[in-house]
Amino acid sequence: MLRLLALLSIFISFATSPVYAKTPPAEQENDLYRQLDLLAHVFERVRANYVDNVSDKKLIEAAISGMLADLDPHSAYLPPKTFDQMREQTSGEFGGLGIEVTMEKGVVKVVAPIDDTPAQRAGVQSGDFIIQIDGEDVQGLSLSEAVEKMRGKVGEKIDLKIFRETEKKAFDITIVRDKIKIRSVKWHLEEGGIGYLRITTFNEQVEKMLSKGLKELEKENKSPLKGLVLDLRNNPGGLLNQAIYVSDAFLNQGEIVSTKGREEGQTQVSYAQKGDLLKGKPIVVIVNSGSASASEIVAGALQDHERAIIVGTKTFGKGSVQTVINLPQGAGMRLTTALYYTPSGRSIQAKGIEPDVNIPWRELKEKPKDDLPFRSEATLRGHIEVEENKKDTKKSKQNTDDKPYDYQLDRALGIVKALSLWNKPNTK
Repeated sequence: MLRLLALLSIFISFATSPVYAKTPPAEQENDLYRQLDLLAHVFERVRANYVDNVSDKKLIEAAISGMLADLDPHSAYLPPKTFDQMREQTSGEFGGLGIEVTMEKGVVKVVAPIDDTPAQRAGVQSGDFIIQIDGEDVQGLSLSEAVEKMRGKVGEKIDLKIFRETEKKAFDITIVRDKIKIRSVKWHLEEGGIGYLRITTFNEQVEKMLSKGLKELEKENKSPLKGLVLDLRNNPGGLLNQAIYVSDAFLNQGEIVSTKGREEGQTQVSYAQKGDLLKGKPIVVIVNSGSASASEIVAGALQDHERAIIVGTKTFGKGSVQTVINLPQGAGMRLTTALYYTPSGRSIQAKGIEPDVNIPWRELKEKPKDDLPFRSEATLRGHIEVEENKKDTKKSKQNTDDKPYDYQLDRALGIVKALSLWNKPNTK
C-alpha cells in the first residue's frame, strides 16, 4: 500500500508541476486525481493478478511508453539503451540497418533509407511498411520497441517482411546489420561549372562539410560556380540548427523558419544573416517523398524567398518539432512541442512541400535516346573532323561512367544551366 501511495504521489507531483502545465481549476484537479487513482488501481491489479510475474519497472515503462505513443507517431519514451543509440546517430556513426522510420497504421513506415547503408543496398524504399521483423508481427509494438528489434550486432542477419503500397504486395528481404557511418554531405563537379551537393541527413557534420564541399567545388572548377544542384532526396531530416545553417548559407536576409507551440510565448523565429555563399548564383533543390523534417525546412525557406527552384516530387510532410528531454536513470523522451512554419506561414505538417516543377522518378539504366536523331554536319558520313574536336571527343569518353541515368538530376542540371545563361551579365 505504501508503494501504491508513493506511485500515486509521483504521478500527481509530475502532472501538477508548473514546469509542464498551469495549475488546473478545482474541478479539473479533482478529475486528475480520479484518473490517477484509476491508473494506480490498474497497476496494482496487474501486479497482483496477471498470469506472469511482471516487474514494477517494466509496468511503469510500459505505462509511460503507451502514454507518449498514443499522442502522435513521433512522441516516444526512450529507455537508456535507445537514448544512447539516438545520440550516436546524430553524431554521424551508429550500428543498424540505415533507415529512418516512423509509426503509421500500427506498423513501422520507412521515411527514407540512408545512402550507402545495408537497407538502401537491399532495396528498401521510402514509403515501405515493415510489417514483420524476424517473423514477428510489428502490430502492437511501440516504435522504440520495433527500432530496438532492428538493431543488433554488426554482421548479424535480420529478416523483414515489407509491404510496398505502390505495388500492392508484401515480400521478404534479408539484411545484414553493419556499422553505419554517415557521410552527411557529398559533392562533385558537373559539366559547365555547376556544383552538385547532396545532404543525406542533417547531423552534426553538416555545417563543417557544407562549407568544405563548396570550397572544394570552386577549387576544382578554378573559378566561382555557375550554379548549384542541392539534392535532398531521401533525406529524413535531423537537427534543426543544421537545417537553419544550410538555409542561411544561401540567403542574405529574412525569416528561415518559425516554430509555434500551444502557448503564445512558445513561438520562435530564426532569421538569416547577411552572406550568401553562392552570391546569388542559381540553385535547384531536388526533393521527393523521402525528404522530411529538416529537408522540408530548407526547401520551404529557399522556395518562399525565391532563392531556389524546387523540383522533384512532393515531400513527406513531417512538420512537427520534437524536444528531447532527459529523464532520470539515463532514460529520455521525445515529445512533440511545436509545429514548423515556412517564412510565408505555410505549415509543413501532413502537407509537405510541393515542388515548383514536378519531375517524377524514372528508373532507367541509361539516358533515353531521342526518337528522331539530331541531324547536323557531324552526323554526315565522311564529314571533316578537326583535330580539336577529336581531342574533345576522347575527353568526353573518358568522363563517362556506368552510373544509372538519373532523370531528376538531369532535369535539375538543365534548369541550373538555363538560369546561369539567363543571368549572365551582358558584356557588350
